[in-house]
Amino acid sequence: MQTFQKIATPILAILIFVILWEALVWVNDWPDFVMASPSDLPAAYSRFWELFLTGAWDTLWRTVLGLLLAVVVGTAIGMVMGFSRIARDALYPLLVGFNAVPKATLVPVLALLFVGQHNFNTVMMAFLISFFPIAVSVGIGLSTLEPEYRDILRSLGASRFTIFRKIALPKTLPEFFGALKVSVTLAFIGTNLVEIISPHGKGLGALFLSGQTNSNYPLMFAVLIALAVLGILLYYAVVALEKIFAGWAERPQQ
Repeated sequence: MQTFQKIATPILAILIFVILWEALVWVNDWPDFVMASPSDLPAAYSRFWELFLTGAWDTLWRTVLGLLLAVVVGTAIGMVMGFSRIARDALYPLLVGFNAVPKATLVPVLALLFVGQHNFNTVMMAFLISFFPIAVSVGIGLSTLEPEYRDILRSLGASRFTIFRKIALPKTLPEFFGALKVSVTLAFIGTNLVEIISPHGKGLGALFLSGQTNSNYPLMFAVLIALAVLGILLYYAVVALEKIFAGWAERPQQ
């Protein structure tokens, strides 16, 4: 019953959203060049399905690669901040300041630094926009580790690596996966920033620009929905990993 509820609830929510969207367009009698309705999208998908497949793949693999890089670097920075108060005091202002910079302003900078390296620029932007939540969550999780556990394990001769593997890492996993769910959506934003602001003919961002240039508004909205679907799929992939590695932290429902 719980499995059925977990599957049926989000599907029902999506159906309600689609119905309300269709009703909003119908009630206001908006033409498709003002607001495309869900009924306008199947024609766009059927006409440009090959472009959607290739564009979705280009966007997805670069997003996933940037996200993996964010996991590695963000976890490493979080470990440094979690185990060292000096490093935490030094790095937090830098990370917060960097995260406060609008990422759209970094796209031209990357384009000038790495001219013609479109795939690299896209992966780097996905990484730059998504590593911050991971670094902060890991740092907070490790810094709040109870000192009694460390003292007991050290008295038993455990090394720092053993303490990290046996106590610190499992304790941090719930915070890590919570941050990773946020980073998934941020990574897609970073990828599409480069695809739209610094176009190079690849990804769903390029297809969105094509629809904008040709005033094909159903195509533009179809791209937005495709991006949302990719984000949802990647989000649930993270949820599946969380159940495998940190399922013990989930509270049983009453």
